[in-house]
Order: sequence, then C-alpha cells, then structure tokens
Amino acid sequence: MGDWAVQCGSGIRFEWGPAGAGRLVTEAACLVIVDVLSFTTTVSVAVGQGIRVLPFWMPADPATTAERTASQKAAASYAQLCDARLAVARTAVTPDNPWSLSPTHLRRAPYVARLVLPCPNGAAITAALSPRALVVAACLRNITAVGSWLTARGYGTPEQPVAVIAAGEQWPDGTLRPALEDLFGAGALICDLHAQGAGPLSAEAAAAKAAYEGTADLTHAVAASVSGRQLTAAGFTEDVAITTEEDTCALVPVRDGDGAFAPG
Repeated sequence: MGDWAVQCGSGIRFEWGPAGAGRLVTEAACLVIVDVLSFTTTVSVAVGQGIRVLPFWMPADPATTAERTASQKAAASYAQLCDARLAVARTAVTPDNPWSLSPTHLRRAPYVARLVLPCPNGAAITAALSPRALVVAACLRNITAVGSWLTARGYGTPEQPVAVIAAGEQWPDGTLRPALEDLFGAGALICDLHAQGAGPLSAEAAAAKAAYEGTADLTHAVAASVSGRQLTAAGFTEDVAITTEEDTCALVPVRDGDGAFAPG
C-alpha cells in the first residue's frame, strides 16, 4: 500500500480496529485507543483508583467450550505471571472476584495494585502493538485531559502525528463491527485536539469529528446504539451511563514499559 493508506501528511489520523492500528502504528508518534463500551472507560475508572491495568486479548465468543477454557487458562496464567488479579466476565463476578470489564463493578470493587483486564477489542488492539509504541487510552470521560496531554507534548502535527483508533466491536463471525459509541469517542478527541491547534485532519478524522459534532444528545445516542442496547438488555444500564460522563476524569492512562496502563 502507498502513503494514501496511512493518511500521510495529516497531524491527526483515524482508523478502525486491529488492522487500522497495525497499519498506522509505524507512522504515528502516538496511538490513542478508544473503546467506549467498555475497555477504555473501565481503564479510566481503574487508573483513577490507582490500579495498574494490564490488557489481555480474550475472544468475544469462543467457538467451543475447549477454546473458552483455553482462553481462561491463558488469562489466569498471565495474571499469575504479572502478580496481578484477573478480571472476569461481567456475569461471572463473585464476592471473591469482584473485578470485571464493567466500570460499575470496578467502582465498587476493593483496590488491587495490578489488574489483568481481558477484552476482545480495545485490550486486544493494545496487546498486539509493539512494546515501543506510545499508547494512550481515551474515552468520553477523559477527552480534555487526553487532548491537553497530547498537545502539551507536541503530538498532533504532521511531524508527530496522532492516530486515533476506534476499537469497534465484533460480528458473530469475528469480523469488525464499527461501533457508534467508539466513533463518537474518537470524534470527541479529534474535536478537542483540533480546537487546541493540532492538525491538519485527515479526511477520515474530519468525518469522525463531524459525527460527534452533529450529535445533539450524546447520552441518548450511546444508549440507543447497538452496544448500548445490548448492555442494557443484559442488565448493565449503569455501565452505559458511566461511559457518557463527559470530562469527569482528569487522568490520562498511558501504557508503560511494563505493558500496563498507568497515569501518564
């Protein structure tokens, strides 16, 4: 592929999912992962409590029981290796293991120093990136903090471009499902960066920005999205509400040399 595939010449670039992140990682000075429902939102809550979050890829829907068991064992082994507690599925929390991908659960759970947070989307993208890549976790809760952190360090120019990656979700066959809430989160960050003088925007980044700016009721739109309705139907309405607490978090989760998200 030529330079057109990496949105060359733009200070702010935008792409979707693991393939998009993998394509832009060699061109961007910083990658910002946006997984509103719920990985990066949960990371913002955890890091705000002083927890170091280690991302771990977990299949969204393992095809067989054997594959599910193998994935769970791999996650448990990784947590043991990292001397960390392991978050479980939202529906699998117990008094002995109250940590999960749910930001609601994280708010109520006791403090732990290190937490392995499995996820098929945002965590998978992060875990697959080179350890040398600068990776930031953004959500609607910390847009201004992330934007200010990036611009204060000179990111968001053609010389030091920022790649904003909307994680998206997955269809049952494992292919990428572009997720509305991640488009909004990415667009919100791009809007903030542009307002602070970063740019120019690629056409893709400009489109994401326009989607965010053109949404009159963000809370309603996220709740009415496919992902929002799915979580609400499963009984996690509070999780959906937490994701639209715009600019309530002043922390910027940055992946460190240990592979964990911690305050930047």
